[in-house]
Amino acid sequence: MKGSSATAQILKQEGADVFFCFPINPLIDAVAELGIRPIVARTERTVVGMADGYSRVNNARKIGICATQFGPGVENAFGGVAQAFSDSTPILYLPAGPVQSRVDSLPTFEAAKNYQYVTKWAARVNQVGRIPEFFRRAFTYLRNGRPGPVLLEMPMDVLGAEIDEAAAAYQAVKGAKTMASPGDVTAAVQALVAAKNPIIHAGVGVLYAEAWDELRELAELLQAPAMTTLQGKSAFPEDHPLSLGAATSAGSKALFRYLAESDLIFGVGSGLAISSYDAPIPGGKTAIQLTVDERDINRDYVVQFPLMGDAKLVLRQMIEEVQRQVGPEGRKGDDRVAGTIKALKDEWLAEWMPKLTSDETPINPYRVVWELQQAVDLRNVIVTHDAGTPRDMMVPFWPALEPNSYVGWGKSTHLGYGIPLALGAKVARPEKTVINVMGDLAFGMSGLEIETAARNKLGTITVVMNNGLMGDYEKHIGLSTRLYGTRFITGNYSKVGEGLGAHSVRVESPGDLGRAFREAVEVSGQNRPVLVEVMSREETKLSKY
Repeated sequence: MKGSSATAQILKQEGADVFFCFPINPLIDAVAELGIRPIVARTERTVVGMADGYSRVNNARKIGICATQFGPGVENAFGGVAQAFSDSTPILYLPAGPVQSRVDSLPTFEAAKNYQYVTKWAARVNQVGRIPEFFRRAFTYLRNGRPGPVLLEMPMDVLGAEIDEAAAAYQAVKGAKTMASPGDVTAAVQALVAAKNPIIHAGVGVLYAEAWDELRELAELLQAPAMTTLQGKSAFPEDHPLSLGAATSAGSKALFRYLAESDLIFGVGSGLAISSYDAPIPGGKTAIQLTVDERDINRDYVVQFPLMGDAKLVLRQMIEEVQRQVGPEGRKGDDRVAGTIKALKDEWLAEWMPKLTSDETPINPYRVVWELQQAVDLRNVIVTHDAGTPRDMMVPFWPALEPNSYVGWGKSTHLGYGIPLALGAKVARPEKTVINVMGDLAFGMSGLEIETAARNKLGTITVVMNNGLMGDYEKHIGLSTRLYGTRFITGNYSKVGEGLGAHSVRVESPGDLGRAFREAVEVSGQNRPVLVEVMSREETKLSKY
């Protein structure tokens, strides 16, 4: 068989059922022959983003796999892989590569060399007989340790070379999970129990470990408030009495109050990173950190109690230790923290309700967020956002009630990434209502992928807030705007969506939002994409405290 067929067989053994690709690669036909569905998008960055969204909502139990042609295809995909790397998403990228005789010959673009700083591992498969070896290592990296993208460059001559069945033999890779040292667990729990105002800081590692039940159980035993990072949003149910919600630089008043007043922070599945897209952690706190990556520990904050291991297994260790130290029921029944959280949330929502229910026109974007959540089943939805103000308005006010009902992203903040993520999520979970909320500037980066949704019968909902400008850019390009109007843009995006095969509607009155969103849910359930263009105003106020 050819190297391409051997590769396809390996992907089938590893559980692949879809293959995100654009535009040509010998693997496309090879996987199709084995019943793996190729899904072709309009750009290389999109196929990477679809693989990203697919991995996220599957908690990496299924890995998103994508492929492009060599040369310009590899160059165009770089931004998507960089985004996955910054957000620690495990994807497998299989670009075609130049034939071996053209390696180290300018201007040949070599993926393995150029992607090494935005992947967990990048390598070129240099012999057809080594294909199983390289894929064994690739899936080992994908299924162990800190999640991240892996790249295998597949030279065209290797894919076309012959390999016998014995040499192509392969066994699927299993991941290994570890527990923490019992002594470390005891010491960390002692610190947790002794703390006067502990706070749980949950990251995306909780989702990949599927440790949300253990996280909730530990919080209830300790009666400790829990917040999540942007990427970890949905790891802790936001209708829970101990939930503070999620935060970037924007979040609820309760979250920032507890983050400021806490004396101990427990980062679980969280890198505890200093970033513009993570709520800043005030100094002077004792820190416990549970992670699978030793590079997280003592990176940006001093950590007195490091714990290494799988979040689900180690949280179970901690639960048992809390019960040993405090009793089987822990501090259940003490509702003082929950009562304080509720009072702060009520006060905060009362402060923001005028914007969330505003009748002004053009429409206030907070009204869009509010009406959208009223129109959907919050337990049967996957929602994401694009970069910029849509993210900062969605994160505090959208209640994530089920794991993976919210795809939070943005460490690298590529405009237009929300549509590819939503498409990948819909492929992974076709039964869910999948929604992306974005601005008009972001639509220009990936709007043509509405056709990808229509062609592949992916009933996603895209909400475009059209305010005719680059939101909150006055502080960056104020002079050029006054002289040349540089931050103003134009477009009728509902017409674009209609031309691409979507059910499209333009909403100009806030009173029409609910009807438009309910109709969108109904139409998307018929495997047809929907674009809702909302004529909105610029809103610069964010929930920062």
